[in-house]
Amino acid sequence: MQDYLVFQLYGPMASWGQAAVGGDRPTGLFPGRSSVLGLLGAALGIKRDNAPELTALAESILISVKQVVPSSLVRDYHTTQVPSHSKKVTHLSRKSEVTGTDLNTILSSRDYRCDGRWVIALSLAESAGYTLEQLRQALLQPVFALSLGRKSCPPALPLAPRVVTVESLRQALDQEFPPLTRSNEQDKLWLGHTGLVTYYWEGDKSQLAGANALTTQPWDVPLSRERWQFSQRVLHQITMEET
Repeated sequence: MQDYLVFQLYGPMASWGQAAVGGDRPTGLFPGRSSVLGLLGAALGIKRDNAPELTALAESILISVKQVVPSSLVRDYHTTQVPSHSKKVTHLSRKSEVTGTDLNTILSSRDYRCDGRWVIALSLAESAGYTLEQLRQALLQPVFALSLGRKSCPPALPLAPRVVTVESLRQALDQEFPPLTRSNEQDKLWLGHTGLVTYYWEGDKSQLAGANALTTQPWDVPLSRERWQFSQRVLHQITMEET
């Protein structure tokens, strides 16, 4: 038997950041490791420049994701004004940035996942500095506002975190949550559910699907917030019919 902290993520828009080149800001299909750690860090009240606590959090948990519905891609043509870079000036607010006269316009395209729904399952690593109950309480009463990848993408449903003790990872990820509408069947129709779900997990490949799983190495392990550096991890995934 294994303990997991399980919660849901749903919103009309979400953006799960990937490697950005130039003005393009793509999104992944599901929340990667850096996205989930950012969500938990906000809930716990860990500031972005607090590297020791962020590292301790990252070393405490293993993350698994179930993509319940694939969502649809939405692309936003984005313009924003920013001041020219200066080592002598540090802007602490958006108001400070736009009060100057030396402004430049940056053009970019930003991608979002529309009407996506995911289930997250967290388990503790051997060197865990947190308990699952501490993380659950933080998600119920977050210190900072939670978002689905971007500040403009708040969750549209309660995360409903719970600690479960189950025999397998799949049982944890297959936990049911209250429907968005009157029934789960209506949700599937409204969200465009294809009848297929995708599981993503790190750790032992055999704990969910064994040899049938695809193994990838995404660049979504945060190393340095200051330098925006990430490293790879081993991630397994499989798509199957929902049972």
